[in-house]
Amino acid sequence: MIVADTNIIIYLFITGDQSTLAQKVLERDAHWISPPLWQSEFRNVLAGYIRRGMALEQAQQIMRDALTVMENREVEPSSEKILELLANSKCTAYDGEFIVLADQIGVPLVTADKQLLDLFPDIAISLEKFVK
Repeated sequence: MIVADTNIIIYLFITGDQSTLAQKVLERDAHWISPPLWQSEFRNVLAGYIRRGMALEQAQQIMRDALTVMENREVEPSSEKILELLANSKCTAYDGEFIVLADQIGVPLVTADKQLLDLFPDIAISLEKFVK
């Protein structure tokens, strides 16, 4: 089991330079969980694509597909633990949800976020390192 950062979920549904690595992460461990926040972050990315020309219908289908894959994989992290993390780091509340969830469950957070990889090397792991 892993906590999947939103960027990894995005890489599965929107083809890009990290899509192959995201697929390898899924092949290595198909049991992904994320805080419910992933949906808002995912929609925000889709909004950017829509503004750059992606058809609304395509974005809606991508969102439906992602929701299907992530169904029953959302876990709410502890608000108290998130606030503790925020008091002791420069982490955003958004990123804190993923870090705290991974720490709470005792699994790695797989992410492409360099700041999280630098700030939380005991919890966050890059796609590249995870698939090795």
